[in-house]
Amino acid sequence: MAWRGCGTLMKWAKTEFTTSKNITSRSSRLNPYNQQRCGFRREAKRPDTKKGNVTQETKASPSEAGTPGPPPRPKVPRPTLFKPLMFTVGFTGCSFGAAAILQYETLKSRVQTAKDEEESEKFLQGSQDMTHWHDWWNQLTGFQRQLILLMSMADDFWSSLTEGQRTVTGIIAINAVVLCCWRIPSMQRSMIKYFTSNPASKTRCLPMVLSSFSHYSIIHMVANMYVLWTFSSGIVSLLGREQFLAVYLSAGVISTMASYMCKTVSGRLYPTLGASGAVMAVLAAVCTKVPEAKLGIIFLPMLTFTAGNALKALVAIDSAGLLLGWRLFDHAAHLGGALFGVWYVAYGYKLIWRKREPLVKLWHDMRSPGAGGSRPGGGPGISGGGPRPQ
Repeated sequence: MAWRGCGTLMKWAKTEFTTSKNITSRSSRLNPYNQQRCGFRREAKRPDTKKGNVTQETKASPSEAGTPGPPPRPKVPRPTLFKPLMFTVGFTGCSFGAAAILQYETLKSRVQTAKDEEESEKFLQGSQDMTHWHDWWNQLTGFQRQLILLMSMADDFWSSLTEGQRTVTGIIAINAVVLCCWRIPSMQRSMIKYFTSNPASKTRCLPMVLSSFSHYSIIHMVANMYVLWTFSSGIVSLLGREQFLAVYLSAGVISTMASYMCKTVSGRLYPTLGASGAVMAVLAAVCTKVPEAKLGIIFLPMLTFTAGNALKALVAIDSAGLLLGWRLFDHAAHLGGALFGVWYVAYGYKLIWRKREPLVKLWHDMRSPGAGGSRPGGGPGISGGGPRPQ
């Protein structure tokens, strides 16, 4: 669009210059000072000058016509990626550390909630009966009854979802809010600065996280969130909710870092956004762990294929797009996310998640100093979701 705008502007300027020149030549007999006011210099008539000589003289002295040559293109320095690399390593470590602590707190709160519910049920059984609740229901107004029924239906729907779908619902809500923010004109400058990743930008670290929740096109967001919703149940049952969040956030940053590296090497410094890198990590993790699972396309239900073949096809397409220089998608981010998902299921789980026990034990000692060296909450630091060896 920028080049088209420049071309229209040049055509408009050329038309205006030609029109003003014709008007000036017609009115030169009436007013001899028009050309001087417009900034043109009147040349003496040369009856024996040929057209070719005039063209040659005009090209030889462009300064007399008042048209300076194009300025030299400024050299753009190649950005350094040391800070983004350190941010990627630090953010990945903090994500898994926070996920381990969150799993400890979640299991501890579940144990306490189960105890409280058991005590409350015993109290209600000994003190109240159905007559009390029947009288309470009759005292409510019609609007209050409808509101309670609506809340009950929403609670039943939420309870029918799997743990993975409930976890992904929050991610989808964040992406929807960011999509609405893109439609606010006063926020365009901030959205471009913080919600698009570009190695040539001054702000490079924070957009590595925020751009994974940013979509400008509704179709782009719907496609990514549909794939994430489809694989959410499998990935959360495989890793657990806390570990899944750590993998998803880390994959978003790592895929953006891969995009930074390819853009810097190729010299194509342009902004990108979207959750495709993190979604590719989720898809690759499930396909690597369960390669014989049958998958299909929503618009072509009669076409089925295995998860392993689907992963190979996606990696081949992104590799071809990266080598051939396709600009439709950020193929480097797709490949970075997919390779991280494969690596984590194959090796990363053993190197990162299984070695979280010292951190959880340290957190348990900080939370309860008098507990000594006991296991945190009856083993939350050791138990939890994760890939089991076959």
